[in-house]
Amino acid sequence: MSEKNQKNGDVKFGIGAIVRHRLYPFRGVVVDVDPEFDNTDEWYESIPAEVRPDKAQPFYHLLAENSDSYYTAYVSQQNLVLDGDNGPVDHPDVEEMFDGIEGDNYMLRPGSYN
Repeated sequence: MSEKNQKNGDVKFGIGAIVRHRLYPFRGVVVDVDPEFDNTDEWYESIPAEVRPDKAQPFYHLLAENSDSYYTAYVSQQNLVLDGDNGPVDHPDVEEMFDGIEGDNYMLRPGSYN
């Protein structure tokens, strides 16, 4: 997480937090945070208008999983809730970045994040 992101008081979830999406059936672990929207307009416009989030909020990069696959996701803060009670995330890239879980959060592996 950049220094800019660490100073943003509105960020609810830190790197390593286990979260799930409020509307869609997937969960993941936070690997980066943008203090506000920082993706393409095309990506943003592809979200159905009735569920399209406000850009002026933190967005999270996740190593995500659902019942069918593993992938990366970009999700607004309003659409995430903590999900550590449901155990670890099985995404295959988790072990490259994290050294296991402590409480509801993965512990960042030393040297894995610049």
